[in-house]
Amino acid sequence: MEIGNLGVGFRPQIAINSTRKWRCKQFLGKKMQNKKSFLLVCSFASKVCSFSEEENGLIEALIGIQGRGRAASPQQLQEVERAVKVLEGSEGVSEPTSSSLIEGRWQLMFTTRPGSASPIQRTFVGVDSFSVFQEVFLRTNDQRVSNIVKFSEAIGELKVEALATIKDGKRILFQFDRAAFSFKFLPFKVPYPVPFRLLGDEAKGWLDTTYLSPSGNLRISRGNKGTTFVLQRETEPRQKLLSSISTGTRVEKAIDEFISLNQNVTNPELELLEGEWQMIWSSQVETDSWLENAGNGLMGNQIVKPNGQLKFLVGILFGIRFSMTGKYEKSGSNTYDVIMDDGAILAGMYGIPVEMESTFTIEILYTDDKIRISRGYNKILFVHVRVDGSKKS
Repeated sequence: MEIGNLGVGFRPQIAINSTRKWRCKQFLGKKMQNKKSFLLVCSFASKVCSFSEEENGLIEALIGIQGRGRAASPQQLQEVERAVKVLEGSEGVSEPTSSSLIEGRWQLMFTTRPGSASPIQRTFVGVDSFSVFQEVFLRTNDQRVSNIVKFSEAIGELKVEALATIKDGKRILFQFDRAAFSFKFLPFKVPYPVPFRLLGDEAKGWLDTTYLSPSGNLRISRGNKGTTFVLQRETEPRQKLLSSISTGTRVEKAIDEFISLNQNVTNPELELLEGEWQMIWSSQVETDSWLENAGNGLMGNQIVKPNGQLKFLVGILFGIRFSMTGKYEKSGSNTYDVIMDDGAILAGMYGIPVEMESTFTIEILYTDDKIRISRGYNKILFVHVRVDGSKKS
């Protein structure tokens, strides 16, 4: 049993409020073009941490991957694996288990999904609305490595603990021995119903740290069942924003903080970059009219074409799609006037016209080659991510 495996036989029924969030199924990444090491702000609390070029390559590959790898495309998995191997071959902390940098709480950002993963691991780790952490404490009389699934601030968490022993400079041996739910609405812990003592060798395993950054901000580990884990001490700002969207918590505040954080580095002349963009969140509560939502860009993809052409595209079912096309024209340093006036229901080569017209202004608040924040129809706040893998030429 790996330290990433959380146990067996339990599936919680926890309601997640998704009224005000929109999810995307798949985002494609790109490689960073900068060839120098640089400083990257990695929290909204004025704390700055250093990422090397190679480390940022892995962070870029992780941006937009849902389910901590569960919903990754083959291309995304290849990019992550390539970036992982580059870091494992680079110069990190030589003996991670002997370093104080490995101590403390780490957030799980990505894990591979072996067929041997337990039902609990598949249930919890792949759910974006839960936060997953790993705690490592090797410099105490009670050495431990623990996995923590945080359901929400209001609900509580599950903590699965293992006794730990340092074998060498990279490997930690562990044996699960206790676990419990801590619910905010209960004054006591609820034992996790797995008899670890009866599992024998199944409750044991090892964890190799194959890369630990000299800054102590990034860690790569591999477990005894072949699983790869990517963990971060502090999440990169775009990851943090996407995490807020996934959990549906404090999204507008996270957007404000993200924009404020990037005011000094963004170009005041913001452009509506060409490419295909998927809407993953909007501040608009869903209306009863599906066509109204689709025609105003409140769902689906937005395709920005050359020569001022714009298209909204929404899949309906079984190859049937809704399409709304129109034009955009720049009206300010970061604003565009839009007229959408050509709607249709498409089925293969055939289409049924839909009489609709919508005029509004798009205000670009932030944009880069992977994420865009804007105000659009009816002053609604939008977050889009690029899904075509292209970049500005």
